[in-house]
This record gives sequence, C-alpha cells and structure tokens, in this order.
Amino acid sequence: MSQSSSHGHHDHAGHDHGHGGHHPGHHHHHHGDPQQAGPFPWRRMGWAVLLVAFAVAAASLVQVRSGEATVITRFGNPARVLLQPGLGWRWPAPFEAAIPVDLRLRTTSSGLQDVGTRDGLRIIVQAYVAWQVQGDPDNVQRFMRAVQNQPDEAARQIRTFVGSALETTAASFDLANLVNTDASQVRIADFEAQLRQQIDQQLLTTYGVRVLQVGIERLTLPSVTLTATVDRMRAERETIATERTAIGKREAAQIHSAAERDARVVQADATVKAADIEAQSRVEAAEIYGRAYAGSPQLYNLLRSLDTLGTIVSPGTKLILRTDAAPFRVLVDGPASVEGKGGTQP
Repeated sequence: MSQSSSHGHHDHAGHDHGHGGHHPGHHHHHHGDPQQAGPFPWRRMGWAVLLVAFAVAAASLVQVRSGEATVITRFGNPARVLLQPGLGWRWPAPFEAAIPVDLRLRTTSSGLQDVGTRDGLRIIVQAYVAWQVQGDPDNVQRFMRAVQNQPDEAARQIRTFVGSALETTAASFDLANLVNTDASQVRIADFEAQLRQQIDQQLLTTYGVRVLQVGIERLTLPSVTLTATVDRMRAERETIATERTAIGKREAAQIHSAAERDARVVQADATVKAADIEAQSRVEAAEIYGRAYAGSPQLYNLLRSLDTLGTIVSPGTKLILRTDAAPFRVLVDGPASVEGKGGTQP
C-alpha cells in the first residue's frame, strides 16, 4: 500500500512537473515569435513596394531613337509626339502606349506607266520618288491617321498618286520634248519639275510626307510610237539635210559670184594696165620709128610696108594686087632697090 501510494504520488508529481515544465516553455514560445517575426513582413512589404515602383517607372519611360518620332497614344488616340532622341515618359499601359514612327528617307518607284503625250503618242515611263515623313507633330500624327504607321501602305498609295501625276504631266509635253536627237529640244528636267509639283503638296497634306526628289528612271517607246518617232526623225533629218544643201548651194553661188566679180575687177585692172603699157609702147615705138626714119628713110619705109603686109596678109589670104604699087612694090623691088639707093654691096 505504502509503496503503491508512493509510486502514485511520484507519478503525480512528475506529471505536475512536466506540466509545469511545458507551461513556461509554451508561454515563452507564444511571447517570443511576435518579437522576432514582426519586422520581416514590413521589410518584405517595403521591398515589394520598391519593386512595384521600379516596374511602374520602367513602364513609364520611353526611349526615342535617332531617325524616329514616338507617338504617345492615350486609349488608342494620339496625345502627343516626342521628336528629340533620348528618354521620355508616359503613363503605364493601358492608359498610354508608345508607337515609333520612322522618319528616315525612303524611295518608291511608280513602275512602268503607259501614258499619252500632248501630240497623241504613247510612251512608257517609270519615275521614282524620294520621300520621308515630315518631322513635326502635326504631320507625324497625319501619317499615323492616314496609313496607321505602315510605310509599305504609304508607298503603295504614293505609287498610285505618281501614276496619276505621270498621266497629267505627260499630256503637257510633246514626244519631241522627251525623245529627240537634238539635246537642246529635250525637256526632261521640266518634266520632272512639273511631276514633283503635281504630287508635292498633295502628299504633304494627305499623308504628312515631304517629297525630296522626283526623277525619271526609264522612258521607252511602244512599237507604234517608235515607228512614228523614227519616221519623224527621218523627216527632220531630211529637212535639215535639204536646208543645209540649200545653204551650201547659196554659199557656193555667193562664192562663185564673188570670184567672178573679183575676176572681172582683176581683168579690168589688167586691161587698163595693158592699155597703158600698149600706149607707152606705141609712144616708145613712135620714138624709135622717128629715130629710124631720121636715120634711114628708105629702111623705115621698107619696115613699115612689111608691117602693113604682116597685118593684112594671113596664111589663107589670096591677093591679086599690082606689084608696082606700095606697099607691094617692095616685093618687086626687094632689097636691091634699097641697096641701090642706099649704097653698094660689099
């Protein structure tokens, strides 16, 4: 009895001790966790707030690249345009969004277009247009609204504009102003200037696009037009050849006339000089004759009679004359009469 009671008492005491031992420990655990775990939720919450703030800030920043404009849209509608390269800001999505717009230079070709000239002939022409979106807020937004910021769609519509402008412009020029062997007649530069004038203002007001250059890439002729052009060129060449031939003949006639005039002048001068010489020679001859007559009258008469015979008588002349009459008497008398009268023979 006593041992059993003692054992039971011991168990009860142990139970009480155990209960007393666990109670303080449980109390310590209940009061110790709030003191150590309390700061951690606040710290985690602070980090979370910082991360959210950083994410919001990152989502609000916009980078504007060189050669681009950035359109800030608010609920899908353009609100403002950022043009300067660098960082900008916007409200995070879904309030605002950033859309980049390319401002770089682009080139669009019209493709081959069959158009008619003012003189009713057909030509095949291809033009190019160098263009870019005008870098100001109004035109950037105009480009956004017109083609939804799609450069390929803008190029397609620009090709349509250029095709219509080519038809209108070609109707203001004759074929000879576009295709000609005479370079001074060709007006391709005027054609390009008028084509640019046709599309320049229209593209700016419709698409916000500025045209920098317009040029002709290719210009060919259909077979019918080519035949007509060749015929026209041949006719022009023939006309030019005829004109040049006429000019050559006229110049030749002028040269020939001038030569004849000069020849007549020279001949007249020569005639005058010859007459002067002849007169002078006659004077000198008369002087010689005078001296000869003074020295020997019989010899002078003989020589004058022979000169007269030489003038009158030719190889085909037949004369029947008295031989005892002058000047033919000399033919009968001969030198003997001269010698007889002038002296004796040695």
